[in-house]
Amino acid sequence: MRLPLLRFPAFPGAAALVIDPTGAARAPAIAPETTAALFAAIRAARVGGTFWAPPSTIRDARTIVRIGTSADIDSVPATHAQDALWPMSARLARSADVRSRIDAARIVEGEIDPWSVLDGSALLVAHGDDEWVALAAIAGNPVELLSAGRFGAPGDDAATLEARAAEELAHTAYLDPFTGQSADSGAMIAWLGDLRASFAANRGLVAACGFSWWKRHEIARFLWTPAHPLRFFWSERRAIAYAARHSGAIAVWPSRVSAGLAAAAAARGVALVRVEDGFVRSVGLGSNLVPPSSVAVDRLGIHYDPTRASDLELLLAEGAFPPGLLERAERLRATILAAGISKYGGDAAHAFPERAAGKRLVLVAGQVEDDQSVLLGGAGLTSNLEVLRRARALEPDAEIWFRPHPDVDAGHRKGAVRDDDALRHADRIVRGGTMARLLDLVDAVHILTSLTGFEALLRGRAVTCHGVPFYAGWGLTRDLAPIPDRRRRLLTLAELVAAVLIVYPRYLDPVTGLPCPPEVLIARMASGNATNRLAWVTRLKQVQGRLTMGWS
Repeated sequence: MRLPLLRFPAFPGAAALVIDPTGAARAPAIAPETTAALFAAIRAARVGGTFWAPPSTIRDARTIVRIGTSADIDSVPATHAQDALWPMSARLARSADVRSRIDAARIVEGEIDPWSVLDGSALLVAHGDDEWVALAAIAGNPVELLSAGRFGAPGDDAATLEARAAEELAHTAYLDPFTGQSADSGAMIAWLGDLRASFAANRGLVAACGFSWWKRHEIARFLWTPAHPLRFFWSERRAIAYAARHSGAIAVWPSRVSAGLAAAAAARGVALVRVEDGFVRSVGLGSNLVPPSSVAVDRLGIHYDPTRASDLELLLAEGAFPPGLLERAERLRATILAAGISKYGGDAAHAFPERAAGKRLVLVAGQVEDDQSVLLGGAGLTSNLEVLRRARALEPDAEIWFRPHPDVDAGHRKGAVRDDDALRHADRIVRGGTMARLLDLVDAVHILTSLTGFEALLRGRAVTCHGVPFYAGWGLTRDLAPIPDRRRRLLTLAELVAAVLIVYPRYLDPVTGLPCPPEVLIARMASGNATNRLAWVTRLKQVQGRLTMGWS
């Protein structure tokens, strides 16, 4: 089968087509003036060929030799063979004939990432039908061909090889994997570049612990890498032993592992990578067993713990925000607002009460009182009733609405406030409807650490933080709790959105099962295509919650 130069690995369970088998004849030729830009994009994204394969452990080779049979060794000039890197198939690498003629330490067995050795300087010696020839031409490496083929012939100069590579790209028609519509090479390069970044971030993850059974299917996709399958464990001890044996790291869901796991893992030299729900959910409540379509993966800490640095905090404090990224963030924010997207959904047709005329309307968002974000970021405050009392003290003349957390109201989590107690400080208790619609109605929001505060910022609402959520301390909120000294940078809303919704999280398309950019998930949610594959368990859990509330 003729493999295209730009392609992607067999992602598990994916149902998407990215190469149009009928479109090669009608694919437009690449104009010469755009070839340089296209090659530059490929070099920057480091995609093409088996870019997902493990990198070579040998990086100092002046020559790279690619052969198909042991007889090819005779065709390689002695000056090139000395100290060369010899990537080859496992079958060929294990041949006694090859082993007797080539230093075994210079043989790389199986597929490797070509970009780990194509740095623009090493000489590539290969056959003309080897796709590495085209990649080397794009990377700027000198090439010497052993035979003629699809990508070049002996004696071809660099310009000719570049032209052949451009022709190869022009003769492949691409499809957007999410829409099925025609896509150009630039779009495919961008998407493959995102995949490469995801695979690189997952490299070294070999074990997972603390994940509920109903999340594992999606988590395995979020954390997938072609190099090593992720193995799930119920036992922390076995997870640590497995990771230590494979010199890898453990992915954990922080709230579902013991307090002693970190120390036990550190004692064995095993790193922990923390995984948590992202900031956009497909549909429904996490406590109703709805698998996430977005997660945060953090190697430093986790975004809701202000007591230590996290990847998100570092990104907000030191990250670069080029104009293109900020424009994308503004478009994404506008799309989210237009579609009424929120982490927690609800009945869009729900009618909220009329607000009092001439008064500032303030929303106080209840939370799960034993949630990790509250325990770690609440600055010692955990009580929903106390947050409500403090909000009234700060807003004596405002109309205050209190919204209990949906998981608490469903009977699944801790944090219930009796209506009579709440109404001592609030004018109304509001339930039902979507958070997006509710935030459209209010002027300001008081939160402890809730994501509601971030969603309010998206809508231009004033936000008062009684705790230290991830979006506090950057000049966009009124902060009542002490802010870590690490947060001294003043950010714009577009910069916050870019980091929080585009750069930091991972997204999974609920239709194709592929990793996707946030725009794809938001489009699925807006069109109603983000479905819950565990709906039967959700219904059972809802009944359980109602029974629990009835017995309490």
